[in-house]
Amino acid sequence: MIQTVHSAILSIDIQSWISTYGDLVIVLVCGLLFSETGLLVGFFLPGDTVLFPTGLAMSTGALHFPLIAACAIFAVAAWLGDQTGYWLGRRIGPAIFNRPNSKFFKHENVDRAHAFFERYGAKAIILAHFVPIMRTFIPVAAGVGEMTYRRYLRYNAVGVIGWTFGVTLLGAGLGQIPFLAKHVEIVTLVFLVISAIPILTEVLRARRDKVREKEN
Repeated sequence: MIQTVHSAILSIDIQSWISTYGDLVIVLVCGLLFSETGLLVGFFLPGDTVLFPTGLAMSTGALHFPLIAACAIFAVAAWLGDQTGYWLGRRIGPAIFNRPNSKFFKHENVDRAHAFFERYGAKAIILAHFVPIMRTFIPVAAGVGEMTYRRYLRYNAVGVIGWTFGVTLLGAGLGQIPFLAKHVEIVTLVFLVISAIPILTEVLRARRDKVREKEN
């Protein structure tokens, strides 16, 4: 599912699409970020692969919108999504994770989120923003685990700002390089591959741990 969505995005002439729809892109990106970070069904939405080319497009002039203002707006959208996920976890509790498997919900993703949380502790709130799938489930896991809201806010703010500003500004910075600005799709594909490394690492680690448990 994730690969399919990413492939569909990469098949589009990103610069042309952004140039055509203009400021509406900012609204769409905000909606996507909120859905990915605040709704359990949003785990397959590619936040990284829209932040990056949007920053690149603003840098190359394909999208006329203040760069820092866009970063701030994206941060707010992701922050609101994270708060939604956290309070869903606090209010509904374990019932969320007890729901049956479906096309958009897999218990293995929940297990990975718990393992990620146990491995990194409170720092997982920050690190999860840079790992696909984790940034969807970690806020809910924090709520279910009843992490104090004040503590959650502190770590969450660092993660949200670091992720949205970092990825968007990275795209903008690379957009200043003429060769890369002319090959947006290739640059985005490379970035997508790099951004997938953390989740692949977690998957391999989880499989290795399962093998060890069976051996013991």
